[in-house]
Amino acid sequence: MFVRQFASALVLASLLGACAGRDAAQIPVVQPQDQGLNCTAIQAETTANTARITDLGRESSNKTAQNVAAGVAGLLIWPLWFAMDFKDAAGKDTAALQARQNYLATLAAQKGCGGQAMLR
Repeated sequence: MFVRQFASALVLASLLGACAGRDAAQIPVVQPQDQGLNCTAIQAETTANTARITDLGRESSNKTAQNVAAGVAGLLIWPLWFAMDFKDAAGKDTAALQARQNYLATLAAQKGCGGQAMLR
């Protein structure tokens, strides 16, 4: 009987762990269409990336709060610990987007796009 309960708890924990968080998006720093971008397109992508970085900051904060809540509640109901997200997808996506932003700033400078708007 104990083996069956242990196996059931293990399966439940595995299922909860699988749902705990999303995988990071694979955001390449250099993309095939980059050389064809003009200054306006570079600025538009930079603006969109900045907005996405802001959203990812919110997601990261929410995920931290969720992990704290699951950690505390896990003291009473231990399977909740398996619902904690340790993937840090938002952090990885933010780092990738920041690297992309730096590349776009370099590309903008190479193409002679002026202004501070290109840099961030």
